Amino acid sequence: MRHADCRLYLITPPAIPDLAAFGHALAQALDAGDVAALQVRLKDAPDAVIAAAVDVISPICHAREVAVILNDRPDLALKLGCDGVHVGQDDMPYAQARKLLGPHRMIGVTCHDSRHLAMEAAEAGADYVAFGAFFDTATKDPKTRADPEVLTIWQETMQTPCVAIGGITVENCRSLVTAGADFIAVSAGVWAYPDGPGEAVRRFNAEIAAGLKERAN
Repeated sequence: MRHADCRLYLITPPAIPDLAAFGHALAQALDAGDVAALQVRLKDAPDAVIAAAVDVISPICHAREVAVILNDRPDLALKLGCDGVHVGQDDMPYAQARKLLGPHRMIGVTCHDSRHLAMEAAEAGADYVAFGAFFDTATKDPKTRADPEVLTIWQETMQTPCVAIGGITVENCRSLVTAGADFIAVSAGVWAYPDGPGEAVRRFNAEIAAGLKERAN
């Protein structure tokens, strides 16, 4: 296996009615433990709403060396100065997104439960591939249900990092770390955590550390 660690990858709630309050919650979350990236995922929101969110979120993230990834929109990611973009199978194709964004911004690709789609994305040059959903999720209606084995096979055979996504909570994340995820993508599991997002991030990092110990054995 090529990676010795696994990191947390946060995704915003599907709507952010109060940007100031979310900025406070985000700062608490990022100050509580290791987070690699935050994906701004505001489906069907007007460009102005997304831009306002990025304007608040980016300084908080960048002050803590957390990458800002925009969902779906390579064109808007470029315009807003995001660190990268995450595209689904129905969004702009990877090759077109790379041409638009250039060589330095990150591009991740949704691959559902398909190693074939993931291999195509990896061979094209994607910075990471995302598998899921692994569990039931209220954040979106997943098209597929992935088995943790896909992470293990990917970890053993490919170099491109893999992200596990879909219904992940503090209680169920360890099995995905053990299986081989390089990143654990979480939305409601942090923002709706009963004890607050900061405590959620602390708990996730503890579970990731425990999972990595199991993976090493």
